[in-house]
Order: sequence, then structure tokens, then C-alpha cells
Amino acid sequence: MDWQQALNDLRIHLKLERSLSDRTVEAYLRDVGKLRDFAEQHTVPIAPERMGLDDLQAFLTQVAKQGLEPSSQARLLSAVRAFYKSLRIEKAITQDPTELLESPKLGRHLPTFLSVEEIDAMVQAIDMSRPLAHRDRAMIETLYGCGLRVSELCGLRMSRLHFTDGFIRVVGKGDKERLVPISPEAVRQIDRYRADERPHLPVKAQAEDILFLNARGGGLSRVSVFNLVKRLAVKAGIQKTIGPHTFRHSFATHLVEGGADLRAVQEMLGHASITTTEIYTHLDREYLRSNILRFHPRA
Repeated sequence: MDWQQALNDLRIHLKLERSLSDRTVEAYLRDVGKLRDFAEQHTVPIAPERMGLDDLQAFLTQVAKQGLEPSSQARLLSAVRAFYKSLRIEKAITQDPTELLESPKLGRHLPTFLSVEEIDAMVQAIDMSRPLAHRDRAMIETLYGCGLRVSELCGLRMSRLHFTDGFIRVVGKGDKERLVPISPEAVRQIDRYRADERPHLPVKAQAEDILFLNARGGGLSRVSVFNLVKRLAVKAGIQKTIGPHTFRHSFATHLVEGGADLRAVQEMLGHASITTTEIYTHLDREYLRSNILRFHPRA
């Protein structure tokens, strides 16, 4: 089997068997493409079904020496494992050489989050006299009030807003849908944007159902949301390094601090594993500890 055929089979496996999004599929293929480059660097190129454990370990060692972060190495290994699972399904191999590969050790990273006061300061930093200010306000309220990923915000459709029931329907990773409660303030700001600003935009074809539009009537890019958050952080005087995802971290942290059930938080965030959600319990404890060290007279 040649590499191109094997990669085509992987693409089909990821789309049909695992229902991954196009963006995720392309990321997997790019990572496995690095393995292909490594295999073809040899004097006698190694076919995908001929790669053994020693070859894969040499590949991962080479990647590590190039300075790739452990988290990126882990993502790369995940793609390679998916690739060899695909080869087994196609019966190109009988034994998976990735089974004995060890994942890189990852330190637990506590994400940055904003306090309620900092979020309020960013909201106040929005110049409501500017065009599409109500849209920007609605986006910030939705990011924080629903804990959305930026891709989920950009892909949010009007047909998935169920304000009467107090929910929105979100399409997350792997095209998985979930229902997320939406706050009255987010509803209020979205309704204001839909009434006062959106009707005056030149809505492009195929963007009719997309909620948040740019000034040209097309869907928003993730970069434009990132730039908005950066601008507001500077105006609000926030020194932390933040992006749109910081609002998701803040949403989860404030829920856990308030005593929300971890399983409920998992459902709202759309985490496949509760282990991912558990980071916020650690963050909560770290936050309490930092406050004690900062304010207790005996600290």
C-alpha cells in the first residue's frame, strides 16, 4: 500500500467512522503527513504497513528534538494511532505498532480565567456608538454566558436559538450537538442585535441563517473574534494573556466555584470525558490557595 492510498483511507475513516469535522480531519492528515515525510527520507522509503515500533520511536524522537511541545507531540501521536487503526480496519496490517508507544508526559496546565469584575470591565469597554457594537456585546455575553468555543460561536445559527425554552443548540467538535442554557442577558443582547443591526447588513448567500455576521454580511472568522477580545482587554486594562477561549474557562470556573455539579458542567461544555472538566476543580483550589497566600496575615 502506498502512502497516498493509506491517507485517503484515513480521511474516509475519520469522516465516516468517527464523524470528525473537516478542520479536524485536515489536522490529522497534516500530522500523519509528517510521518510520511519521515518515512520517505530513508534511502529506501518505508511503506506505511512496514513501519515498525522502532521506526515510530525514531520518528517521535526526531519530532521531540525539533522542539515540538509535549502537547503537540501528544496530538501528533493521536493522529498516528488513528492512522494505524485505519490500516487495521482496511486489513493492510494485522498488528498495530503504536500499541507500545508511550505518550509524552504532560504537565497539568491551569487555564487563565477572568473574574466577574474583569468581564464586566470588558463589556463596559465596548464603544456602543460604533457600528455593530450590539453584535460585539452579544458575542461577549454569549461566549461567557454559554461557555462556547470560538468556532461554535462563529457557527451559531438563528434556527438553533430556542429562547422560549432558554436554550441554544450548539454544534461542537466532531459535529456533535448539545443543548446549552443561555442567560437572559445574552438573550437580551442577541435580540437587540437582531432587531437593530442585523437587518441592515447585506447578508450574503449561505449566510442567511448565521447569527453573527461581519460588516459585509458574511460569517465571522475566528481571527476577527480573537481581535475583538484582544482590543477589549487592552481597553479594559486587563494584563492577562487572553483570547475567546478565556471566556469558556471563566464560564466553567465560575460554575464550579458556585457549586455546580461537575457532570452538568461537562454536558454544557461538551467534553467527551469528565477528566477534561476536572481541571476546573483543580483551578478552583488553586484560586482559593492564591487568595489565602495573598490576603491571609499569616501567609
